[in-house]
Amino acid sequence: MAVEFGLQLTSFPPEADDGDVLGCYRRMVEVLSPEFTTLWISDHFQFGDTPMLEGWTRLTYLAALFPHLNVGHLVLGQGYRNPALLAKMGATLQYLTGGRFILGIGAGWHEEEYRAYGYGYPSPGTRVAQLGEALQIIRMLWTEAPATFVGEHYRIENAYCEPRPTPIPPILIGSPSPRVLRLTAKLADGWSWDAPMVSYQPAYDTLLRACAEVGRDPASLWLTAGADVDFPDDPADFEAEYPQPYYPEFPIRPLGPTPADAVEQLRPLVELGVSHVMISPSSLRTLERFSTEVAPDVARISSPVGARSWA
Repeated sequence: MAVEFGLQLTSFPPEADDGDVLGCYRRMVEVLSPEFTTLWISDHFQFGDTPMLEGWTRLTYLAALFPHLNVGHLVLGQGYRNPALLAKMGATLQYLTGGRFILGIGAGWHEEEYRAYGYGYPSPGTRVAQLGEALQIIRMLWTEAPATFVGEHYRIENAYCEPRPTPIPPILIGSPSPRVLRLTAKLADGWSWDAPMVSYQPAYDTLLRACAEVGRDPASLWLTAGADVDFPDDPADFEAEYPQPYYPEFPIRPLGPTPADAVEQLRPLVELGVSHVMISPSSLRTLERFSTEVAPDVARISSPVGARSWA
């Protein structure tokens, strides 16, 4: 099975300084090689006064704008939307796109926007427990009619989600947290964390332990990886590491500084079983070089027999 790629779009890409965000999105999608099959966006409301576009609205627009690509979030903050409503939203988007929606979801972490938008900010344990109940409700509404669930944080009673989605969207969780990884092993279809291997391996080892604890075959999980990518004109300008906002113990390590470096940085991930890589390029030029000089070569790397894709 050949590895595939996704493009993560920021709210306002660097080359959209003239305000033409949609034009910039189009230019980025135009340079994608055939190995790219997905578009991804984040789900945030604010980082200070930095301009941000709301995640669900933007994703639905992009799904219509680029009908040849599958779409998802890296990742939705589950506490921002009632889980039953989110299930209905996901089922509707799946119906209207003909099955191109992927539900990326997490426990949420950005305290600033929680408080600014009036959500409060539950403890980490509470947010993880809420995520677990949300996943159960979403899965029930997509597979049962009517559905009833009574939990500590959420409840539904004789709820219908018609038309139910066909096929059921894959549920992808993105986190290195041991508690969230246990939920991933129990309730999710796939998992995502940061490339390269030095960042991915510790969280993956924790995921394997979580699978063993709950009796899940890890081969049944769709493994994906996210990656910042930077190919500067002068490799000396490459920044090898910078802080992760919520997980300081997991600094962000971009792929680079050259396409050849990126191929070798991704090789062990593909050999491990990662079948989808979502990249966030530093510029349009970096994206062009990744599409022509990295994606085709990585797609030719042999992945393990039985490695799972999302389809």
